[in-house]
Amino acid sequence: MYRSSDIRAGISAESGIPVFRGAGGLWRTHKALDLATPQAFRKNPALIWEFYHYRRNVAFNAQPNKAHFALAKFEEELPGDCQFHIVTQNIDGLHQRAGSKNVIELHGALSKIRCTNSKCKNIEVNTDSPICEALKDRGDPACTDKDLPEINVNDLPKCSKCGKLARPHIVWFGEHLDANILQRTRELIETCDICLIIGTSSVVYPAAMFAPLVADRGRPVAEFNLNEEPANEEFQFHFPGPCGTTLPKALGYDDSSL
Repeated sequence: MYRSSDIRAGISAESGIPVFRGAGGLWRTHKALDLATPQAFRKNPALIWEFYHYRRNVAFNAQPNKAHFALAKFEEELPGDCQFHIVTQNIDGLHQRAGSKNVIELHGALSKIRCTNSKCKNIEVNTDSPICEALKDRGDPACTDKDLPEINVNDLPKCSKCGKLARPHIVWFGEHLDANILQRTRELIETCDICLIIGTSSVVYPAAMFAPLVADRGRPVAEFNLNEEPANEEFQFHFPGPCGTTLPKALGYDDSSL
């Protein structure tokens, strides 16, 4: 038996993770979405690394909330012949820190860096803070770009394997999802018995089509988000309100059990 859960940015908002897609979405004077592109990194890698240094620190200092812990506990308590998978667009790693085991990260992870050398492409875990000396005390969104001295590109994070410039291991706008990860996700969508979609705006593809595909197979879909109205009338269940409140209750947990 398979259970696939599609969890997106909203579940981490209650842990203090900014949701850049809505509510203005600014970092300093920059639109955060404009910084999440390969073109922006090529133009100004130091600025982009400042932005992601800030995001890394926020994520590393955040704590999983009750929704994260409820999912981890639900997975742990499933019978041995059942499987539970989380497919997430989040990059903060809070699912794993809450104890979830089967997590597919569609958009990468803040805890990883990737070599920009096309002959290397090394991916490695790096949770150092600061990730390099040049980024120490940088990334404050209250500052302006003119307040701080420029960072030399040679002082930015480097690949431990070949020494070339490293970048955040994040899927930026205009880049393709990893083909193997996408294929594994499709397999889960085609075989799962139930799908939970949690904290999603349902606007980013291909992830936005996952739950409707499950519904098209006649399988139940449960939606958890702040909106009073369901995103799709084909979804059988809709739980409006904060995920940290609605999700644990729907899974049968109270505050004392998490």
